[in-house]
Amino acid sequence: MSRVTRLQLSLAIEPLPLKAPFRIAGYRFEAMPALTAILSAADGYGRGEASGVYYLNDEPESMRASVESCREAIEAGLDRAQLRALLPPGGARNAIDCALWELQAQRERRPVWQLAQAPHPRALITAFTLGAEDPGVVAAGALGHAQARLLKLKLDGDVDADIARIQAARRARPDVDLAVDANQAYTLERIEPLISALADQRAILLEQPFARGREADMDSLDCPIDVAADESLQGLDEVDALHGRFDVLNLKLDKCGGLTEALLIVARARELGMKLMVGNMLGTSWAAAPAFVLGQFCDVVDLDGPTFLAGDRARAVTYRDGRIHCPGDVWGGGDAAATDAAHTARLNAAFPAAPLR
Repeated sequence: MSRVTRLQLSLAIEPLPLKAPFRIAGYRFEAMPALTAILSAADGYGRGEASGVYYLNDEPESMRASVESCREAIEAGLDRAQLRALLPPGGARNAIDCALWELQAQRERRPVWQLAQAPHPRALITAFTLGAEDPGVVAAGALGHAQARLLKLKLDGDVDADIARIQAARRARPDVDLAVDANQAYTLERIEPLISALADQRAILLEQPFARGREADMDSLDCPIDVAADESLQGLDEVDALHGRFDVLNLKLDKCGGLTEALLIVARARELGMKLMVGNMLGTSWAAAPAFVLGQFCDVVDLDGPTFLAGDRARAVTYRDGRIHCPGDVWGGGDAAATDAAHTARLNAAFPAAPLR
């Protein structure tokens, strides 16, 4: 960022209840609380949202504490490179990093996608995710997502139940692509029947079959479809070790600590010839919009997080024809319609009661 001016940082934790409970391997979610951040100055503001990384105990309260410990440096006007050196990968850094991107976009009157040297934004085919429920529930969910072109099934490690889920989804929707996410639930010794079922049901992607720390087991896995690293990838320093073991890297801004780090991973993955996927930890459109910018670089997109929530922002992403659409006024559009001191005061007065609909 070219200028250094003092900023005002506002933080809040929002509960973000879900429409219905959501189950994956080892977890059941009824809400996805998030840390929201606004950085404001006389000439613009920036917003960030982070739910953290639940399996690393990276939660909103600890994220807020991490940010508060750096408040003086943040409000003094640090840039994204300084932030990357100050905080480790995780939700705290993501919230501030995204706020800094939007603040720069407003100050320079250029959208974030231009600052990030991304392609001109296009609507992206996104996965719609079904929880690890009974096969009948999975089939009903598959039919309920009538617009979907890509369905992602959560697995729980019960191989017979998981195979039944996959078969149920395929019977219900023979027309869509299928991906599955094991969320670390399998071992090398138990996975062969699942691999056979994935091939039989024409699945295109298996996400994170083994536990983080067991990446070497991938060397012995014979899988005819692409395998993606999710929990196995946190930041740039882990990319090279995954090359040759995984086909796809699943980038989540909460994991890697923001768009800045994610773009560095994109560059390195391209050098290595690896495919890219973007996902998020549920969250509102404030979380989906920065990931949408990242999605312009990706082969697979999984950005249906806002659809799980009981409410979203007043200006929100939309879903049509199996795609996520993100208008520029949702986040990062670079058009600060009113960035005078009065507008900044109104913004701060309204926060943290950010509008949900």
